[in-house]
Amino acid sequence: MSGLPQKTLSRSKRWALGVCMALVTISVQAMTGVATADPATALQARYVAMRGALAASPFGRPLQLDSRDSPARLEGDVHALVEYPFDALRVAVKDPSSWCEILSLHVNVKRCLAAAGAPSRVTAFVGRKYDEPAEAVHRLDLTHQVDAEAADYIRVVLDAGAGPIGTRDYRIMLEAIPVAPGATFVHLSYAYSYSPIAALAMRAYLAAAGAGKVGFTVVDRRTDGKPVRVSGVRGALERNTMRCFLALDAFLGARAAPIAEQREKELLNWFAATERYPEQLHEVSLDEYLALKRR
Repeated sequence: MSGLPQKTLSRSKRWALGVCMALVTISVQAMTGVATADPATALQARYVAMRGALAASPFGRPLQLDSRDSPARLEGDVHALVEYPFDALRVAVKDPSSWCEILSLHVNVKRCLAAAGAPSRVTAFVGRKYDEPAEAVHRLDLTHQVDAEAADYIRVVLDAGAGPIGTRDYRIMLEAIPVAPGATFVHLSYAYSYSPIAALAMRAYLAAAGAGKVGFTVVDRRTDGKPVRVSGVRGALERNTMRCFLALDAFLGARAAPIAEQREKELLNWFAATERYPEQLHEVSLDEYLALKRR
């Protein structure tokens, strides 16, 4: 076809040929792993494409949550527009100690340690129940790495090969770009794999303490029009993905307070944010939560 004289092709055929060749080029790039844009440009394009969905978000703020449950792997993503300067976010998330503060806002995280290095490390001690003693915890060792950084882009990755109760391959990834003065577009992903043992443990939890708990995605409608939300392991993943994002948001929102008041502000921010979605995220009262974290 490339040997045909240009003048023998009609305008419509030339257009179709151009589209076809563009699709072939994209397919080849995808198969060979050649990137069509740098990460900052790709995230900027995603922000432009998502602005309508963010503006119409059912979360009461510009935020979208997506999740996937593939065999033995769970993945969740939050895309959101936050009202914090990009440079403040970039400086904070490069520091592993910031991630300790972020992760420890979760009611089930008892303690967290950060260590600088190459790579730096974040170690979280997680209880299965919020009221378990500090000794009855599972250790999660995460490497912390600034995967990419530019004046208008940051990507930080936290990885753990092994997790509690047969879970593995934990990955928390945060990338962000500035979109306006004082406004940043963030993408946070949270994922892990699980073994058959972990699957049994999750089913036992969901049949007992986790019975009736749901995620955020609407999968059906009842006859009265009320939403039926995703449940099971995917519902649990959505709850944890949202908790992780809200912890990041609570941490960043406290940076403007005096240093001595920042931790208390983080705790109050976190609790208020989770209580906006009580069906999914309510665990304890404010007094109980503050007592746990001040302990």
